[in-house]
Amino acid sequence: MTSELLDQALVEEATKKSGLVWVAAPGVPARALWHVWHEGAACVVGDGPGEQPLPGLTDGATVEVTVRSKDKGGRLVSWPARVVELAARTEAWEAAVADLKGKRLNAPDGEAMPERWARECRVLRLEPAGAPAPLPDGSLAEVPVPTPATTRRPIPAGLPRLLAKRRKRG
Repeated sequence: MTSELLDQALVEEATKKSGLVWVAAPGVPARALWHVWHEGAACVVGDGPGEQPLPGLTDGATVEVTVRSKDKGGRLVSWPARVVELAARTEAWEAAVADLKGKRLNAPDGEAMPERWARECRVLRLEPAGAPAPLPDGSLAEVPVPTPATTRRPIPAGLPRLLAKRRKRG
């Protein structure tokens, strides 16, 4: 019984303090999701325009949630979760959305956000469903997902001199 309580406390504290969790659904690679810990579960919102995608997260599915350290970025704990989709505008949905709204950064619609979420998005609870998995012995690094994005190239060698000349003129 004590081990179960310690596991529960570890999952809750680590998840509360982490800004992102990695969620892996069966057959879908793990994806980083922002969340909020609310009443014993990690709550996420997504699958709408301008919101995070939630592939493979269907009501009743079991997923693996991996929590990273906020300061070092390393794995703290992985735990199985049951996905529960909250029906829009129910009491449970309203309570979860109130917490999620405070954590949503750069929202395009501010105070109208909950109404848009009710119309166009899904709010999910990831409820702990078992003991945390043991930490792995080796690296679990995967190949990055292909993307058209590139890193910045070095600045041209003459650019600092050009900028310095402009400052002297003005």
